[in-house]
Amino acid sequence: MSILAENLTWGVRRRTIVSGISISVERGETLGLVGPNGSGKSSLLRLLAGLKRPGAGTVTINGRDIAQVPRKALSREVAFVQQSAATETSVTVLDVVRLGRTPHRSALAGWSARDESAVVKALERVDMWGRRQQSWQTLSGGERQRVHIARALAQTPQVMFLDEPTNHLDIHHQIEILRMVRDLDQTSVVALHDLNLAAMFCDKIVVLQSGSVFASGTPEDVLTETLLKSVFKVTADVTRTAAGADMHIRFMP
Repeated sequence: MSILAENLTWGVRRRTIVSGISISVERGETLGLVGPNGSGKSSLLRLLAGLKRPGAGTVTINGRDIAQVPRKALSREVAFVQQSAATETSVTVLDVVRLGRTPHRSALAGWSARDESAVVKALERVDMWGRRQQSWQTLSGGERQRVHIARALAQTPQVMFLDEPTNHLDIHHQIEILRMVRDLDQTSVVALHDLNLAAMFCDKIVVLQSGSVFASGTPEDVLTETLLKSVFKVTADVTRTAAGADMHIRFMP
């Protein structure tokens, strides 16, 4: 098991945002988190990645309780891609992605061939190598998102957490990014709004509602017309190919 969360609970003041969640993710699996706005997707991701401490419950990654792992050591194994980030500093795309190598370097270590290789590969994976000398300030929202993902890839993590990684991307790059995430030799947990993309690229899906797990399983088992009506309050037609390998959700007016 790559990720195991047991009875996670977290909240702000007297408001519980994540309530008693237990999930597991197999090594190499892509798990999608879906749910209405406010269902707890982003908070759960941050708890799983160790960016927030739960009020109760535990998270283990590769058999280790992350609460017991030093932050820098955890950063060598785990990468987090947030929805958006801004900086007023004048930096290039290359500068941003090179920051992904920080967990692997000591204060006195020089830039190594291994560092350079990781950065080049990361930029190539997101189709931004040709923009490496471009100023961060001149990038579009979608281009910035691809650079964030490249920075995470440069960490060479074993586990990646992505919070709405397709925000601001055109459909071509949405598909390319999620295909890349699925095909990486690592475990990934992705929060998504687009249910069709979740069905297309995730091995398993966890549906959240009001901070709790409403359903979990394969896309075919979870994303049913009944569930969509109950959780998302929409009427939909869920169709599958004759082979049963692909599915498509068509929302009804």
